[in-house]
Amino acid sequence: MNVSELKEYAMRNGADLVGIANIERFDEVPLEKHPRSILPEAKSVVVLGRRIPRGALRGVEEGTQFQIYRLFGYDWLENRLLALTTYSVVRFLEDHRYEAVPLPSLPVGIPPMGVPVREGAPPPNVIPDLTDAAVRAGLGEIGYCGVLLTPQFGPRQRLQMVITDAPLTPDPIFEGRICDRCMECVNSCPLNAFLSGREKVMNVCDKTMVVGELDLNKCAGCKNGALPNLYHPAGGPDRLAALCVRSCIDHLEKGGRLTSRFSIPFRRRPLWALDESGRPIGGEREDALGRRG
Repeated sequence: MNVSELKEYAMRNGADLVGIANIERFDEVPLEKHPRSILPEAKSVVVLGRRIPRGALRGVEEGTQFQIYRLFGYDWLENRLLALTTYSVVRFLEDHRYEAVPLPSLPVGIPPMGVPVREGAPPPNVIPDLTDAAVRAGLGEIGYCGVLLTPQFGPRQRLQMVITDAPLTPDPIFEGRICDRCMECVNSCPLNAFLSGREKVMNVCDKTMVVGELDLNKCAGCKNGALPNLYHPAGGPDRLAALCVRSCIDHLEKGGRLTSRFSIPFRRRPLWALDESGRPIGGEREDALGRRG
């Protein structure tokens, strides 16, 4: 088995993105998030992604239909469609006599739920950071908005991971720049969740990224497309359909910064925004038929 065979198999089983990192790229990661805490013999990490259909965001962008995204951009995509892809890759590795651990997307903010079972081991449950792993696997970068951006889809993907003892050739770290720090994510947030002037510099495998700091308590109350975390509130809400990230999509597409192209723009009408109580913000706005009121 070689890397090309693995990637071709993953793509045939629905993957839109496949990135590979050797385990040495995780050397500075703490035990509480380290893949080797789950599989001590691990040699490689495979990060798999499936795109969020652009149309799954259409109802949220128009402010008229949120369940399409909840199903096809979040719940079903992650827990059914992407899970099947991950399961298929695990079977492929097992058929080649390698052990493989499937990992879904779990919020890294979940606190430990047990006690260490042996000296030197972290408490359960160890949850590797998928966004961090995707950067280590060469898939993209973390944008100022705090989410993974890939050159293909920007923020429009879901990720899962496979930890394996297969010695796989790693992909190079992504050296390009997708985020141009336009600040559309900051400026469009109606709740002022980005903390003014506060940023953190992230360095992953010598790739430096600047990320805006967020008040996640404000994000948790966002009624502009954010969804509560499926697994645990400590993990923070899902923001991929929120106004901040949708504004990022619109900017990246208009600037030609993504390889995924469409014949019409993502944002076609004036944006809508709600405050913490769910009331519209701003003055007159056009309705879906272009009428003002």
